[in-house]
Amino acid sequence: MATQPQAQPQLPLFYRNLVPLSSELHAGFGLKPRPNLEFARLTHAVPITVDEFALAQRNYPIVFGTDQVAVPLALVGLREGENLFLEPDGQWRPRAYIPAYIRRHPFMLARLQPDSQMLSLVFDDSWGLVAEDGEQKLFDGTEPSETTKGILKFCEEFEAAVARTRGFMEELGKLGLLMDGQASIQNPGMAEPANFSGFRMVDEKKLQNIRGDQARKMVQNGMMGLIYAHLFSLGQMRELFADLQARPAA
Repeated sequence: MATQPQAQPQLPLFYRNLVPLSSELHAGFGLKPRPNLEFARLTHAVPITVDEFALAQRNYPIVFGTDQVAVPLALVGLREGENLFLEPDGQWRPRAYIPAYIRRHPFMLARLQPDSQMLSLVFDDSWGLVAEDGEQKLFDGTEPSETTKGILKFCEEFEAAVARTRGFMEELGKLGLLMDGQASIQNPGMAEPANFSGFRMVDEKKLQNIRGDQARKMVQNGMMGLIYAHLFSLGQMRELFADLQARPAA
């Protein structure tokens, strides 16, 4: 049986109020169809995991945050509070990959007590997607329904990917491969280039000069492929800037 969590000083991006999913409190509740992804309207960067690099690099520049504990980010915009991939009706741009961080909303796994080692399934009740009139029931009596089992499985797989991502970022730090990033874009008709900063990226020169034994290890464990997916993805910065230029005209 789930219990109410203690104070929530800082909630993750997109989450406003977390409530543990309980067979007692939510016995008759169900999941409503998601009408849109409007909750992601005011963000320009979405956390992603290493499992997503291969797909995400086709649509987004993959960069790394500047916090002390850096995470990979898919840039969906170039200005604070502006998501270029969200259409006016709240739908994601057709055929563009939607990051798992967005797809798991309003659910996630969380520790209900600070010292707990167990993660519990919680949801954000402020969006109204989990409700008594929801079509996809979350419980069969006191047991989780197939819908809930599927949600739990997705969240567990996401947390496992987060752990792999954390290991990848720790290795990048140990190897000293991250540097402050800057993109300079100058399209035809521009008097001066547009410059973007405030992120970190892999230093290609340091990568090229890495020791042979370290490079072999990175190839064998898949780290090198992830780094090049990141580097190739930076070419999407120009596409994103073109979208930004077209936005006022639209």
